[in-house]
Amino acid sequence: MGRVVLVTGVARPLGGRLVRRLQRDPGVDRVIAVDAVAPGHELGGAEFVRADIRQPAIGRVLAEHAVDTVVHMDVTGTPLGAGGRTAVKETNVIGTMQLLGACQKSPTVHRLVIKSSTSVYGSDPRDPAVFTETTTPRSLPSGGFAKDVVEVEGYVRGFARRRPDVAVCVLRFANILGPRADSPLAEFFSLPVTPTVFGYDPRLQFVHEDDVIDVLRIAAQEPRRGTLNSGTFNIAGDGVLLLSQCSRRLGRPTLPVLLPAVTWIGSALRTVGITDFSPEQIRLLTHGRVVSTVQMRETLGFDPGFTTAETFADFARSKGPGLLPPDVLARGVDRVEAGLGGLGGPEGGAREVAPTGRRTTPDRTTPDRTTPSDAD
Repeated sequence: MGRVVLVTGVARPLGGRLVRRLQRDPGVDRVIAVDAVAPGHELGGAEFVRADIRQPAIGRVLAEHAVDTVVHMDVTGTPLGAGGRTAVKETNVIGTMQLLGACQKSPTVHRLVIKSSTSVYGSDPRDPAVFTETTTPRSLPSGGFAKDVVEVEGYVRGFARRRPDVAVCVLRFANILGPRADSPLAEFFSLPVTPTVFGYDPRLQFVHEDDVIDVLRIAAQEPRRGTLNSGTFNIAGDGVLLLSQCSRRLGRPTLPVLLPAVTWIGSALRTVGITDFSPEQIRLLTHGRVVSTVQMRETLGFDPGFTTAETFADFARSKGPGLLPPDVLARGVDRVEAGLGGLGGPEGGAREVAPTGRRTTPDRTTPDRTTPSDAD
């Protein structure tokens, strides 16, 4: 008989996609889809169980279906329906505690996969250029989704000590983007104008939602020869983008704001329900965050299909042209450069321009292929 896989958080698009993908795995016999609300999308032939992981009833679900693999997708930063931030935190933290308690008592569970986030590293001006899985954060997140993830991973480590016979895989995802992404950062980039912190241009990493599904599937099955899918892994696409590059590729004008005023703007945005502009989000958009993906490739054996730049390009296409489309800006730069062409070369102070009319930026060597993509 094949494996019986239980997936939480299936009412969200990403959870639903994973359920449908697992059903095509020849090694999977059944998929048990769990959520507190009924999904608005198809789950294929999976068996949907309406259950709140914050309640002890999740233990009965594991026992009734003899589940051997659990993929915990219900760790998120955005609410689904009513409840707001309070409901999200309860599901993230209390729900994870209840799920881990049920897994600890289950004699059939032998593999656990946790969807985590690189938010556990926080964002601080003293941070290293690149975080590895063993890097200690300079300052732990003090609130919001990032703090939830820190607590979740703490409970997971405790579970791993109590059940050493269970293979535990924690996947720390960079910011997830794609045409159907529903993360706080996706909401931020959907604003008509991009607020930025004056004087800062943070480095950001992204992972495509398609790659998220692929790596979760790898983590949920027995490891391939020469790989190991137990432990903690950073998951991100190659390269980084600066926030200024992101706004230009979206065609969105930026609105630089002095740091003391950023918190007030974040509160105003939350009040009108535009986006989750939490203090941790502000720190990310001030100082940025870059993680090493060496272990993802060498130990887990996963190569993303999308780079950070390709992930963002796919996301940008789904949003349509902004107020300042990049091709319009490029043509404008071409015209300006043509008009200034007679002012001389380097001695005359004219800058070097790439064939597309965009500035050329010298390469900057950074560990683990984290050099910002070509400036635009």
